[in-house]
Amino acid sequence: MTNQQVQNGFRQVTTDHDDLVTLSKVASECFADTFGPYTPDEDIQRFVETDYALPTLLKELRDPDSKTYFYMIDGQAVAYIKLNVGSAQTEPNFDDAMEIQRIYVLPAYQKQHVGGKLMRFALDEAKKANKKQIWLGCWEHNENAKGFYQHYGFKKVGSHSFPVGNDPQTDWLMAKPLQ
Repeated sequence: MTNQQVQNGFRQVTTDHDDLVTLSKVASECFADTFGPYTPDEDIQRFVETDYALPTLLKELRDPDSKTYFYMIDGQAVAYIKLNVGSAQTEPNFDDAMEIQRIYVLPAYQKQHVGGKLMRFALDEAKKANKKQIWLGCWEHNENAKGFYQHYGFKKVGSHSFPVGNDPQTDWLMAKPLQ
């Protein structure tokens, strides 16, 4: 992993090969942990092999409207967050907004307030960018995540389909006004 400056535990992910490998590993483990108990293994595998493949992640990291950050503990990436604005947002219906496309914590670091640090970081970044709102998609059956987002003031404003392999899942679209 590259030795970029870490501020308050956060370090922006670079296009460096080591960062890409680390991001792919962390993203794949977090995704499988979150969706694995409810989704066929072959669908999880297909999703991970496509969406977290190094070329896919490299393309995302090169998008100027998207930034990804690791949350570091003792020099190790234990969580990550992906923030999108403008054309990088996955839904076009959120004007002057920032999207939290991904917010994941490795299983061993859950229930240690890392998620709260990620969320506060995202809210701060959206406010610094003078965005009117922040939004995200959350799987409709992920009760822990929905409760977490509601705790931070997010409310359901719609839904969309989120295919995981051959499994068409539904995400709640949740938003929070900032101004």
